[in-house]
Amino acid sequence: MKIKKNDQVKIVIGKDSGKTGKVLRVFPKENRLTVEGLNLVKKHMRPRREGEQGQRVEISGKLNISNVMLVCPKCGKPTRVGFKVAGDKKLRVCKKCKAEL
Repeated sequence: MKIKKNDQVKIVIGKDSGKTGKVLRVFPKENRLTVEGLNLVKKHMRPRREGEQGQRVEISGKLNISNVMLVCPKCGKPTRVGFKVAGDKKLRVCKKCKAEL
């Protein structure tokens, strides 16, 4: 996976295109992720106890990974991710400024 939890990403396609946010969860098998405060969907919650009201809650929905780009912490631009092998470690690299992510 090129994008991991707590990365800053920019949404490229969809109703929230152009907005940035932090990745909350990544689902590698589904090739999807959730971004904090973006792609909000309404979920209807049933009342738990007697006398309690049901409600509609907004939660962050899943996005396809191909619809987001990683924002480089050094240059601050959305970029593609490359890989570099340094010794026995595989590092993620910004394609624009060649900084390690």
